[in-house]
Amino acid sequence: MSTLEQNAQSIAFAAQHLQGAPAPLLIALDGRCAAGKTTLANRLAEQYGWGVIHLDDFFLQPAQRTSQRLAEPGGNLDRERLISEVLLPLTRHRPGVYRVFDCRTMGFAAVPRPLPAAPVVLLEGSYACHPDLRPLCGLHVFLTVDPGEQLRRLTARNPARLQDFRTRWIPMEEQYFRYFHIPETCDLTLVSD
Repeated sequence: MSTLEQNAQSIAFAAQHLQGAPAPLLIALDGRCAAGKTTLANRLAEQYGWGVIHLDDFFLQPAQRTSQRLAEPGGNLDRERLISEVLLPLTRHRPGVYRVFDCRTMGFAAVPRPLPAAPVVLLEGSYACHPDLRPLCGLHVFLTVDPGEQLRRLTARNPARLQDFRTRWIPMEEQYFRYFHIPETCDLTLVSD
């Protein structure tokens, strides 16, 4: 069995013991960039019919990108919009839509996405276990990867952006992980190979 399958089964097993509440079970799937969070979330959605909210859709808008905000551990995520457009409606059993922020255009996509109607919804992406989001999630998962493998994957994904990851995005993530003790406070820590 592949590591991906083992990780998916570990999360599904943990979720199975938490289901039954009237609201959907929200699972925070946090971890290092290139650790395989999106791949794992997509596998869980495919195998179990779970919903997925990609936190990449909630990066800060240009007006929010102040030096003060970016200096905050986990400050690169528009947590306020994620809470108001996604998490509160889901926990209150309300249908709705959310706006997708596109980093390439630095604006919102023309068509909003509907909130997933599923018994389990994954919040997939870096900063998913931020203390502002933590109380709304019933399970917290941290996915890690060996630093050498992380760099190999980032190089394969987009070699032109590797330096940006090394000097900006990875340090921001690592600051957030250390400041909030994310790996130590998660319910599950899984390793990607």
